[in-house]
Amino acid sequence: MADADPPLVAFISLGCCKNLVDSEKMLGQLAESGVVICGDESTADTIVVNTCGFLDAAREEALEIIEELAERKRTGTLRRIVVAGCLVQRDREKLLETVPEIDAIVGVNNRDDVARAVLHRSVDNAGQPTASSALRYLGDYVPAGAADWSDRGRLRLTPNHYAYVRISEGCNQRCTFCTIPAIRGPLHGKRPETLAGECRELIDDGARELILIGQDTTSYGVDLGYQPGLAGLLRLLDQECDGARWLRLMYVYPSIFTDEMIAAIAECERVVKYIDIPLQHINDRVLKAMGRRVTRKQTEDLLERLRRSIPGVVIRTTFIVGFPGETEAEFAELLDFACDFGFDAVGAFQYSHEPDTPAARLKGRVDDALIQERHERLMLAQQEIAFAAAREKIGTEFEIVIDESNAETPPLARHAGQAPDVDSVCVLESGSASPGEFMRVRCVGADDYDLIVRPM
Repeated sequence: MADADPPLVAFISLGCCKNLVDSEKMLGQLAESGVVICGDESTADTIVVNTCGFLDAAREEALEIIEELAERKRTGTLRRIVVAGCLVQRDREKLLETVPEIDAIVGVNNRDDVARAVLHRSVDNAGQPTASSALRYLGDYVPAGAADWSDRGRLRLTPNHYAYVRISEGCNQRCTFCTIPAIRGPLHGKRPETLAGECRELIDDGARELILIGQDTTSYGVDLGYQPGLAGLLRLLDQECDGARWLRLMYVYPSIFTDEMIAAIAECERVVKYIDIPLQHINDRVLKAMGRRVTRKQTEDLLERLRRSIPGVVIRTTFIVGFPGETEAEFAELLDFACDFGFDAVGAFQYSHEPDTPAARLKGRVDDALIQERHERLMLAQQEIAFAAAREKIGTEFEIVIDESNAETPPLARHAGQAPDVDSVCVLESGSASPGEFMRVRCVGADDYDLIVRPM
């Protein structure tokens, strides 16, 4: 390839859906810069890896991929490696030392520099372009104000009919096990009118389900001085998002879930009655050690209000097992609570020892084998609840959206109580359908977690 030819760039996106939004934005910027984007990594001469640095397992996955790319570069089948995202923000010096074949790294706060990183471009102190064959870290960029940052202009990686909408970045919570504030910084949100514009752009691009995300969505508006907060944003988007069928809210924080927010979810027509509320634990001592700022009683009161105020609400949660100092009695309390409440969906994480967190300095580290055993007990208990709930859906009618459809397998779909990638699915027993199509169905069977449905 001649130097004047545009790079042939492939993109690898790792981590959560919040990271996916960054990947989509960077892809949009690369496309606008004139590079050629390809879906085949084996033919690309430049590869961008957007990394996750949240947990040790995610860092290991990213490093393994980057080292494989470094080997390709050493053998002459790859020209340039650009690494972006959370791992860069967290461990950039170590990363460059470990894999010197990396040509450029881009932190989470200066993702807008990705095109310069791919195209070998840097700038001097006066902002004038300079040549650089080994552009390294481009310096932190923190948005100057909420009105000055946006995720518009994305090249989406999700199916056409749904899209993630990041309403805020960073987090003001200080959970002792979590590295997100150290990586992503304090909470900074987008102004409501900015978000409305993003949503309209995504709807114009074909999205019919908009999934609102952030590290802590219930704190939306705190940094902006936006008094209506999350409740006001939901009501605004419910009015502004003509053309969207579903608005889905993820990652709400239990200690600041107000009655106004509950009312907005209940009353807004487009907002699906689905609550994703990571609780992490229920024992008061463990919650305090986790820095969760909520008690068992407050949690139970909130869950009761949700079920009372939002008829038919689907509640999903996540728990952490094996937190330092967790006793058998405290785990049993968590297990009994999960069984008694009967969550619609539960995800469980085995505690990950993250050296830079306050939790890593706590005494009473739980043995890895015991953590795994507790995780299995919790998930097996939840499995019985979920299987029984699936069987109870037989004979009911509801609306679904088709996610996948091909000639070889039955179409896969979701109802409003199922979020992409993290929940069970609906399998269309008969009939043809296209991705993005909404239809009324009757549930005619259950296959473990999943529902078997038939068009009405």
